[in-house]
Amino acid sequence: MLRAATRHGILAAVSHPTLGKPPRSLHAGFPDGAARLRSMRAPLAVRALEIAVDADPTLNIRYDEPGLRNLLRDAEVFVERLALCVAADDPYFLEHFADQTATIFRRRLVPMDDVSRILEGLRSGARGILSPAEIGAADRGIDAAIAVYAWYRQIAGDPRKKNPILQAIYKGIGS
Repeated sequence: MLRAATRHGILAAVSHPTLGKPPRSLHAGFPDGAARLRSMRAPLAVRALEIAVDADPTLNIRYDEPGLRNLLRDAEVFVERLALCVAADDPYFLEHFADQTATIFRRRLVPMDDVSRILEGLRSGARGILSPAEIGAADRGIDAAIAVYAWYRQIAGDPRKKNPILQAIYKGIGS
């Protein structure tokens, strides 16, 4: 995929001309909803992280202050990608971003469940900003990203809390 700048300065994915695919339009969906998401990026990211912490209070224990700041910064980037999904009414932008960042989260030892919780918090927070039609586009993007993170969750090495009974069985089998 080639990248091309739009008039708003946002990079848009453009298909290669020999593939015969038209470029993705950021005006095919709901550009006004995307503009509202971008204008509320910081408060929405804070709200998404608050919702994630409410869903799993151990986030405050497992992450120190810089770790929570990193998650907040990541939530702001998720808001920007969600805005692209809403503007184009296409889950491509958040889905492929999730595919590209899953290895980075794994390297930072962030469980995929925590990233999914942040995305669910983003879904809840965006409901106060978007109209019902725009929420459908946002939900499709978030669902696609969560599906990607769920796939990466099954790969060995995800730092999530494991079931101790299953771990004891597997340990006994290997001995």
